Amino acid sequence: MDLELAARLRADLTAARFRVDHLDALWGAAAEAALRRGNRVPAARALAASDAPAAALARLFVLGELVEPDAAAAALPRLGLAGAAELGLLAETAGRIRPLVDLRPYAFVDLHGAGEWWVASDLGELATGGALRTDHVLGVGGASTTLAGLQFPEPVASVLDLGTGCGIQALHARRFAERVVATDISERALRYARLNAALNGVDGIEFRRGDLYEPVAGERFDRIVSNPPFVITPRTPEVPAYEYRDGGREGDALVAAVVAGAAEHLVPGGTAQLLGNWEYAAGADGLEGSARWADAAGLEAWIIERDRLDAPRYAETWIRDGGTRPGTPEFERLCGAWLDDFARRGVEEVGFGYLVLRRPHGAPGFRRAERADAPLDGVSGIGAHLAAALAAHDAVAALDDARLLAVRLRVAGDVTEERSHWPGEADPSVIVLRQGGGLRRELRVDPALAAVVGACDGELPLGVILDAVAQLLDTDAEALRIALVAEVRELVIDGILAPVG
Repeated sequence: MDLELAARLRADLTAARFRVDHLDALWGAAAEAALRRGNRVPAARALAASDAPAAALARLFVLGELVEPDAAAAALPRLGLAGAAELGLLAETAGRIRPLVDLRPYAFVDLHGAGEWWVASDLGELATGGALRTDHVLGVGGASTTLAGLQFPEPVASVLDLGTGCGIQALHARRFAERVVATDISERALRYARLNAALNGVDGIEFRRGDLYEPVAGERFDRIVSNPPFVITPRTPEVPAYEYRDGGREGDALVAAVVAGAAEHLVPGGTAQLLGNWEYAAGADGLEGSARWADAAGLEAWIIERDRLDAPRYAETWIRDGGTRPGTPEFERLCGAWLDDFARRGVEEVGFGYLVLRRPHGAPGFRRAERADAPLDGVSGIGAHLAAALAAHDAVAALDDARLLAVRLRVAGDVTEERSHWPGEADPSVIVLRQGGGLRRELRVDPALAAVVGACDGELPLGVILDAVAQLLDTDAEALRIALVAEVRELVIDGILAPVG
């Protein structure tokens, strides 16, 4: 990577104000929404009326349009058209400049504060108007932002970004790690990842080529992050395999292999945050099956299923993702191949979600496999929430019941309570605790537990509160303690209650 050319490009993008807020102002909210739906016409019309350098850059690298050489050169005065061509960004065709890459600003917020980078990747379907090439390198999408939000925020010495793609997770990981190793089987992806690191002035990332854990054989890390190529694709020659999403193994075996390898490449106490799919076949619970991958590897696990699709919807989603449009003969042919593969293996549904793994210092002590109560798209801080939950588990696991009863607890500020009553009835028929942040849990609780939670204001020890609630409900205090202490432990892990002091 030519660092001097990357620095010149960075200077040009900065001078042009090629930023998210400036582009939003140039084309407006309606055009931005249309772009997210795959319609570039409103944005193109808005940019055509502007001679701002950012407009020329957006026409080239976001919309994939041809522009006049003078407009492109004016937008890249330091880099120049020759330098841009040397970086592989553009080429001249019939007297006009055409883009060779997608290059756009990307804004985010994490515990270090707000940030913005430029991210280069291959041109997408919006720009090319056709199916993607099989070695396509994906830019920042929904899965990327999901995994970025899932990364734990605590500082560590080393992170492995397994399957780095365009390098976005490595960039995020570097904000919390002294050293990052980013691997990918695709040299094309690694070229983009190196460019993105250089373009944004981020050092401390080492890029290595190879399959899964091969490039880091014998090494251990404090943290592993991975958006692996988990898509379940028929392993037949007539179905294209895309490097960024198809791992080359049947079914969900690729994700199982990533989980198994994590155990060998984490230090004791090290964590991994992954995305993945798991199959529901022949009546078997796919979510529970994914938890057994961690069991077999001796890892603690927290697996959260966010979505679940039946076989036809899953096939449609990923065929469309590759740029093949519904209603075409090719779409129908591919859909048939997908459904044949699922039928042969008895797969009825596919789950998608998050896997948080930890290599224990001793015997595994934490295991959860659950389905999300509420949609999690757009929820910020999930990684910080899960990291805090693991810490809370460790804290309460170290306390026997007697010591836990001496702890003062406070209900979290994002927790609300909803009570439903039958008309004319004084007692509620349903009590629900709702969590505004984190995993947005909705927990049905009985009146006794609701009373305990309501009284947790950090002033009184849990044991005193339980005794008072027992007296209020005219029930045996010892029996109530036995019944509720385990539930209180879970509420602490969930983030509903937090120890004081």
